[in-house]
Amino acid sequence: MRYKRLGNSSLEVSVVGLGTWAIGGDFWGKVDDERSIATIQRAIDCGINLIDTAPAYGNGHAERVVGEAIKGRRDKVVIATKCGIVKEGGRVTRNLKPESIRKEVEASLTRLGVDVIDLYQIHWPDNSTPLEDTLNELVKQRDAGKIKYIGVSNFDRKLMEEATSIAEIVSLQPQYSLLEREIEKDVLPFCREKGIGILAYGSLGAGVLTGKFKERPKFADDDRRENFYPFFHEPLWSKAMELVEVLRQIAVEVDKPVAHVALNWLTQQDGVTSALVGAKTPEQAEQNAASADWELTQDQLDTIESAYKRIYG
Repeated sequence: MRYKRLGNSSLEVSVVGLGTWAIGGDFWGKVDDERSIATIQRAIDCGINLIDTAPAYGNGHAERVVGEAIKGRRDKVVIATKCGIVKEGGRVTRNLKPESIRKEVEASLTRLGVDVIDLYQIHWPDNSTPLEDTLNELVKQRDAGKIKYIGVSNFDRKLMEEATSIAEIVSLQPQYSLLEREIEKDVLPFCREKGIGILAYGSLGAGVLTGKFKERPKFADDDRRENFYPFFHEPLWSKAMELVEVLRQIAVEVDKPVAHVALNWLTQQDGVTSALVGAKTPEQAEQNAASADWELTQDQLDTIESAYKRIYG
């Protein structure tokens, strides 16, 4: 496993992190909690030390499962969670008001069973609350020893500029993969310049970049991936399949899974600290971790880039 320092923090995190959206049980289909715990523990045993979660994943369920999994292993993990997506009056809403954040911090500490959260992130922007109010509250939580570092997620360049003028931000969590490269235009260059670490979610394009799909999948009613990710719809589906074929050829060359090629492309991008990857079984966690045991050559990176430009123009 390779490790990198997260932005300007003191946190050393694995270049492959474990994302826990899937284990919340409310978006990616049914989950078994005992298997989820075993999956998290296998990830830790394989050298993955970054576990990213959020109260929004199953209305606190993912955090509780993570808390169970890390009992006796707290010193081996960097725990990242989030705030700002809450259930109010039976509906999900964005709320980054200071009083809401104070409640969320305490609830996350309890569910996770920890004394301090290593990285506390704004999950999504809340246009109804001044960002200054939100960040000033997060600084208070940091100064009180409840959280160690402040991060943000799903912020554009303008919001990043505003946030960094108010408080020290060590990380940004955007969607970033070979299928979604929007941040390369202005967000990624800004983060590189400011020394802000990138924790990329959607690293495998909701599973498309694993190469496991031979045709467009039909998801169960409780699996809403295709509503969140556009890759399952035309014309992006055909383009993705064409790109995956290029990854498959490289995978054959190096005798590695297709997913490893996609993850290595991502973790080898300048400015990317860690690729967050979900796993629902111990075997998946082990395979994800193994992708950090080797790296693509420059020639292979160039081949992927050339194919991307040809396919996506």
